[in-house]
Amino acid sequence: MTIDERSRHELYLRLEETLGPEAATTLMEHLPPVGWADVATKRDLDHLATAFTGELGGLRAELYKAMAEQTRTLVFTYVSTTLGAVLTTALLAFAAARLT
Repeated sequence: MTIDERSRHELYLRLEETLGPEAATTLMEHLPPVGWADVATKRDLDHLATAFTGELGGLRAELYKAMAEQTRTLVFTYVSTTLGAVLTTALLAFAAARLT
């Protein structure tokens, strides 16, 4: 059985006759705006939370790996550049000392 707006309105009218307008409105406001098959259950939310947690863990691992690789690259670049500058300076100083 499909619940559409017409059937919801008919239900409201019957409830209004039986319970009065205020109680009928209160009761109708507690019904979902769609069919019960479209309402998420606690189990649905738990499953979604588990899936999300797993996906978040995977993203965290990927991010950590990318950050570790970038850190290694930056450290290697810094060390090699600094070492190159130090060696160049040392060689120039050595060459200048030999000339004098």
